[in-house]
Amino acid sequence: MRKRLTITNLKKMKQDKNPISMLTAYDYPSALLAEEAGLDVILVGDSLGNVVLGYDTTIPVTLEDMIYHTRAVARGAKNTFIVTDMPFMTYGIGRESTLRNAARLMQEGGAQALKLEGGTDIASEVEALVKAGIPVMGHIGLTPQSVHQLGGYKVQGKLEREAEKLMEDAKALEAAGAFAIVLELVTEPLAEAISKELSIPTIGIGAGRGCDGQVLVYHDILQYSSPYIEKKMVKTYADIGSTIRNAISSYVSEVKAGAFPAEEHSFGAKSAAINHLYGAGEAANNSSNQASGEESPKRDFVSNHS
Repeated sequence: MRKRLTITNLKKMKQDKNPISMLTAYDYPSALLAEEAGLDVILVGDSLGNVVLGYDTTIPVTLEDMIYHTRAVARGAKNTFIVTDMPFMTYGIGRESTLRNAARLMQEGGAQALKLEGGTDIASEVEALVKAGIPVMGHIGLTPQSVHQLGGYKVQGKLEREAEKLMEDAKALEAAGAFAIVLELVTEPLAEAISKELSIPTIGIGAGRGCDGQVLVYHDILQYSSPYIEKKMVKTYADIGSTIRNAISSYVSEVKAGAFPAEEHSFGAKSAAINHLYGAGEAANNSSNQASGEESPKRDFVSNHS
């Protein structure tokens, strides 16, 4: 049994140039497998809106959704550092409301930290959360909760003014007390520059090789969807979507053909019990009663066999 990492451990991993591995998980079995595989950090991402709940964006994901899924992940990964996303419009709406929503995620969900999207605009709320004892991971670059404002899923930091703003955002989050920052769909040179500038770890997703760690989505690295859409920033490590589909198809075919269940999947009983419950005497009684117009006596199964 390993010991769960802390934010102190994660900061030291940056100092030691020990890359941080992070992956999303959304339920008990995925969290259990992720922990067994040796992940450093599990993220309960609001990307569950896309890959689990079937939404087009993360915007419809609610606080209740995140609490529910975080609780399941916490049951599966008892020795892994768990970060959970604060969903759309549960922060950035005033310090008191942000603290209240964050408290619910921590107390009811069981995560060790929260992740918030945004930079200078939410720095004051990040600071308030940290002062309240809640570890915060920042998230800048492509921020999916702002996808409509950004005009789609686009690489960030290509223009000089964009790059300057992202650097400013990163520094503001560090100053506010964030223990790490996710850089999503940021140009590699900018992500590397931010990583060198900060004393806290950066976790890249589509941000190149210069970050202090990497995060991907569970369903992406396993092609656990149908149809699967290829993404430049993702490497596929297994195609379990096809395996699952083929397995279910085989099950359907065997049921239709009468091949399942076979004898080895069935349970027998002693002949005396069979005769007692369903034997020839019962059938004879039924035939006699039907001939005389009487109803068959009903066996008191509960009293005789409880």
